[in-house]
Amino acid sequence: MNKLMRRLTVALSFAAVTMALPNRAEAGAVLDTVLATKKLRVAVGTDWGAMSFLNDKHELDGYDIAVAKAVAKSLGVEIEFVTPSWEVITSGQWQNRWDMAMGQMTPTKARTEKFDFPAVYAYDPVIAVVHKDSKANKPSDLDGKVIGVTAGTVAESYAEHKLTPDWIGAEPITYQFTPSEVKRYDSTNIVLDDLRIGDGARLSGAIADEVIAAKAIKDGYPLRQLGEPLFASPGAIAVLHGDKEFSDKIAAAVKSMSDDGTLSKLSIKWFGANHFAQN
Repeated sequence: MNKLMRRLTVALSFAAVTMALPNRAEAGAVLDTVLATKKLRVAVGTDWGAMSFLNDKHELDGYDIAVAKAVAKSLGVEIEFVTPSWEVITSGQWQNRWDMAMGQMTPTKARTEKFDFPAVYAYDPVIAVVHKDSKANKPSDLDGKVIGVTAGTVAESYAEHKLTPDWIGAEPITYQFTPSEVKRYDSTNIVLDDLRIGDGARLSGAIADEVIAAKAIKDGYPLRQLGEPLFASPGAIAVLHGDKEFSDKIAAAVKSMSDDGTLSKLSIKWFGANHFAQN
């Protein structure tokens, strides 16, 4: 079985597990509303690197945007994007403001208490980042340093040595350094803004999604990746519990994009690598 098929098997297995959890809303309610209003409301970010960002025309663009539009097209509806903070998205307190969330959320066991994960659509390398003037040459050189992370992410859990790789197909995590202090921010871009001020000025390093850090570096931030990725985790579409039919429709749309190569093509376009099939 090739790598892509293994990934797809893992993704479908995880979807089956999470959708088997008890429902928390009237079955069919979300899908019925989407079809009745002819509108799919999707939570995304405006500064999530190549996942989703505002382009020169001040329009949302990126890998996640393209995938979300394809899901809406498969449902035969229009799409409407909303831009809450990551903390609000992961809280699960959606209050009927959107129907599904992008952001390549890692489907940890704890998160399955709040969400269904119908489809994995990316695998996210998480890296250590330093200022270009840093003397650090490997992740272990950040031992005892002040490290920035985005609150509510697996990067934060890694920095705190509390990351439990409990998603299907997960491999053991090795902690390569122990920060003296972990500083938490509302978004990765704010983390990188503080890091680019200078080595040790506010931060000595950061832990971030490779795709976000790579875009910042491409945009001129004086930063560099430190060594190989610390780990990689699956990134999934998230919906609230309670509408298996809605989850099934999303899963079918993403499977179609996997089968016809669309996900791989989009990943290469936006990330320069096939993050859908990447270890």
